[in-house]
Amino acid sequence: MNKNLPRVSIGLPVYNGEKFVKEAIDSLLAQSFENFELIISDNASTDKTEEICRTYAEQDKRIRYYRNEKNIGCAPNFNRVFELSSGEYFKWAAYDDLHAPDFLTKCVEVLDKDPSVILCHSHAYFIDEDGKFIQNYNIKLKTDSPKPHKRFHELLRIHVNYQCYGVIRASALRAVPPMGSYAQADATLLLRLGILGRFYEIPEYLFFARYHPQQSMSMFCPNYLSVINNNPKELLNMLPDFYAYSVWFDSANDKRILLPHWRICWEYVVSIWLFKLSLYERLCCSISLYTQMKGRKYLLLKDLLKVFQAFWRRGLIKKQQNTLSLN
Repeated sequence: MNKNLPRVSIGLPVYNGEKFVKEAIDSLLAQSFENFELIISDNASTDKTEEICRTYAEQDKRIRYYRNEKNIGCAPNFNRVFELSSGEYFKWAAYDDLHAPDFLTKCVEVLDKDPSVILCHSHAYFIDEDGKFIQNYNIKLKTDSPKPHKRFHELLRIHVNYQCYGVIRASALRAVPPMGSYAQADATLLLRLGILGRFYEIPEYLFFARYHPQQSMSMFCPNYLSVINNNPKELLNMLPDFYAYSVWFDSANDKRILLPHWRICWEYVVSIWLFKLSLYERLCCSISLYTQMKGRKYLLLKDLLKVFQAFWRRGLIKKQQNTLSLN
């Protein structure tokens, strides 16, 4: 390994983050583990994000700032910061979240000690726009099992995918397809990483997820915080508009005919066959997926109904245009 390369690469994708990005960067620069690079990819922000980030980059050589000429969408920007990274370990950081000073140190210690762990994260709690404590995030998944089909089963459960903001072996991230431009693409990425290796959750609150109106979960699932700990299954009844979510992940999806729930199901099926598993493990994964999707058949039917309605509207518009042209 090149000793001049940073051990950890932190990728911070951002769009119009002037309200929180300074505090997020400060919390990363305050880490007790200092051998890292911070890669910021600005998705063509129109506020003061560029000015803030360039100022930081001028002051600290560990920071590299990039600006996209146009907004390429959320998922492509998440992938871009990883493509630009060079560290042995990689971590995504959101422009609005905060980290305890020992977050990196403790995650790296776990990964260095146990090669079977490919992702290390910590307990998390929610903070408000002013950084004040709201509540703990108490959905715990048993992703430390040595058996891949059991990790797969756990990661199919309803959760908020905060493991994505842990420290990940870069070699494991390169072994899975990049984050896709569809709803729940972050969940799919975690599912595939979970097949490859174990996750470890540090039993300390070192990650602080900010809850505010501008974040994606608040935009598409505004009441999620009220039920997330009491009854996570209720989230199934308040799932967001996955078409709108797909457009948020990648603006190129706008006005396309999408089948978001079919896409999620398909990506989960593909995940079972992407990696080397025994026949028994594939069978267990398939049973878990069938059990999980059995209660969501109405969502698949909803997708088909939306497609039918879209084609019906297009047909009516075309008919009206032909009538006008004849007149």
